[in-house]
Amino acid sequence: MSAAASTATGTALYGVTGWPLGQSLSPLLHNTGFAALGINALYMKWEVPPHKLPAFVESVRLLNIRGCSVTIPHKVELLPLLDEVSPLAMRVGAANTIYWQGDRLCGENTDVAGFMAPLAGVPLAGADILLLGAGGAARAVAAGLVSPAPQDRPAHIYVATPSDKSHLPLAEEFGLTPLLWQNRHEPAPLLVINTTPLGMRGKAEDDTSYDFSLAAQGAASGNTAPLAYDIVYNPLETRFLREARAAGRRCISGLEMFFGQGDAQFRLWTGQGLPPESRRALETALGQQPR
Repeated sequence: MSAAASTATGTALYGVTGWPLGQSLSPLLHNTGFAALGINALYMKWEVPPHKLPAFVESVRLLNIRGCSVTIPHKVELLPLLDEVSPLAMRVGAANTIYWQGDRLCGENTDVAGFMAPLAGVPLAGADILLLGAGGAARAVAAGLVSPAPQDRPAHIYVATPSDKSHLPLAEEFGLTPLLWQNRHEPAPLLVINTTPLGMRGKAEDDTSYDFSLAAQGAASGNTAPLAYDIVYNPLETRFLREARAAGRRCISGLEMFFGQGDAQFRLWTGQGLPPESRRALETALGQQPR
């Protein structure tokens, strides 16, 4: 079966599954891409409770669903239900993408590529980095940061969580340096990354995981100013990013990671990258003026 195989109606089916899904922007992202490129495909939302995930994966096989984005809480439990899982997804311990390779149903993790995309060209070799949070997204971040050749890796990747416990397995597995939450402002990192839900619309929008007024100034690397990267993309500018910008840091919003991981998914499914129309649709939906 090819990635372009269709359903009986002639329309290839794709979608996103999670529990719950809420206001997922993945359908907007991918359906805009299909329409702009003239691909006869439809991307849907499938809310699947955890206990029904095995049945859902069987439905993907039976209904010839050509690809699926996978989000919380299914990324880990999905792995044993597939025919093949990429080495990267095994390394992260989670898959966020289902795709077909021949007649085998496969899993990949595009969160790593999505996270690293806006950091291309940033000289992280020998730099200090602070990672806040230890959930599934933090695992993808850690995998991306430690994957380059040894000479290109950061000097230290510090990690901290409010619980002072949940980051310890992550630190041990990926060779990170654990910090107590109360000590997170002591390093002077080139890059500070928020992977916690603090600042997310509808949950803790007025909160932040980091107080830039208490932070040691991150050392610039070459001509690169210190950076702040928030994987939260709704709202586009979180309190974390507002305060980082006021402190003189260059900011990367979660839109970059979200679009990057979606682009990598779209390439797996269609062999083409997402078109500019998809990016503009996201920006408009999130209230940003299109570029």
